[in-house]
Amino acid sequence: MVLLAHGVGGRQDLPIPFSAALAGAVIALLVSFAALGMLWTEPRLGGPLARVRPFSDLFQRAVSSQAWVRIWRTAGLVVAAYFCIGLIFGPDQVENPTAGAFYVLFWVGLIPVSLLFGPVWRALNPLRTLHLLASRALRRDPDAGLLPLPDGLGYWPAAAGLFAFVWLELVAPDRATLPVIGIWLGAYAVLMLAGAAVFGARWFDKGDAFEAYSGLIGRLAPVVRRDDGVVAWRNSLDGMSGLRPAPGLPVLVVVLLGSTMYDSLSGTPAWVRFVQESPLPAPVMGTAGLVVVIGLVLAAFLGATALAGRRGATEPRVMAGELAHSIVPIAVGYLVAHYYTLFLLEGQRTIALLSDPLSTGADWLGTAGWTVGGLGNTPAGIAMLQVTVIVIGHVIGTVLAHDRALALLPRRTAVAGQIPLLVLMVLYTVMGLLLLFAA
Repeated sequence: MVLLAHGVGGRQDLPIPFSAALAGAVIALLVSFAALGMLWTEPRLGGPLARVRPFSDLFQRAVSSQAWVRIWRTAGLVVAAYFCIGLIFGPDQVENPTAGAFYVLFWVGLIPVSLLFGPVWRALNPLRTLHLLASRALRRDPDAGLLPLPDGLGYWPAAAGLFAFVWLELVAPDRATLPVIGIWLGAYAVLMLAGAAVFGARWFDKGDAFEAYSGLIGRLAPVVRRDDGVVAWRNSLDGMSGLRPAPGLPVLVVVLLGSTMYDSLSGTPAWVRFVQESPLPAPVMGTAGLVVVIGLVLAAFLGATALAGRRGATEPRVMAGELAHSIVPIAVGYLVAHYYTLFLLEGQRTIALLSDPLSTGADWLGTAGWTVGGLGNTPAGIAMLQVTVIVIGHVIGTVLAHDRALALLPRRTAVAGQIPLLVLMVLYTVMGLLLLFAA
């Protein structure tokens, strides 16, 4: 099965010259930086001044009930079981919706859903539910594992799991075939359930790559469930600013950003030609390319944060953890720009195929007649959307980095200390736009 290309827009599709779009993006970052330096003179995000507006009492009672929780846990199990019908019993051919459901509806679909409603995968995760059911059957506390969760573990398991997934999605041979998807998912499920058995249900928060992925993006959601269970509206920037440093967090966010950049690179004619002319197998070249791109993105981030930290005599490792949250909106901007057309077109096709996971001519969901359409989108419109979301992501990242720098660095040097971060943002913008529109 060959999934559709992630982008349909190109440089020639922009209603303005690509050079003008690139210059405009860089100018937007520079103007934002200058305005923040003059007008934003003290930390404002994620602290005591952060305010929320609770929903109505009726809504609070509804979402706080056990029935609400059970509905979503059951939904996660039902959807996972339906997915497994096509995975286990469906034919390994292009009409099988499994690859589209996994790579498009699930992986890409988690982006808009998490942006709107928060870390939804925590409520839906069938592995978390299976662990809960097993714990109850054994009359054990699901939060109590055999061992305490080490403080130093942090997001490292999620970072490793995310890298394993993007390698599967972008590099693995026959990655859209049922045996490859099934083996990967089976191994992943075993590892996650084993981790939960050893460390308890808290393992999923930072050990499950998909919960961490949804959780990072969900920090930008306009709604939040507070620690006391109250659901409220909030400033999305407060949500992202509330992401605190943890071991492995910088690597996790960089894997998310760097893998998307590699995905754009792998579709360029130059890279395709390079791989075809190489004496090494394509998977080896792809793996090397993925590691190198992620490594370069990580090196640039660590270098910029180390230079920024020198202004405040802050340890580079600490500075990288403190500023990792500013990379999340940048990564989200790239994800939306890169996967928009894939989700729009291949998502519709997958919905139609999901009505018959066994390819028997049945129409279980009533969507078999779904016709794939552009829904009013044009190449020029898509290209402009891609540029816009990338710029917005970088501007939000600049705001978050500025606010955190004010809290970490001496006030008189806070703006100057952010210059390496500004250079990093400009570099990411230029490379991102070049890669996105190079295909």
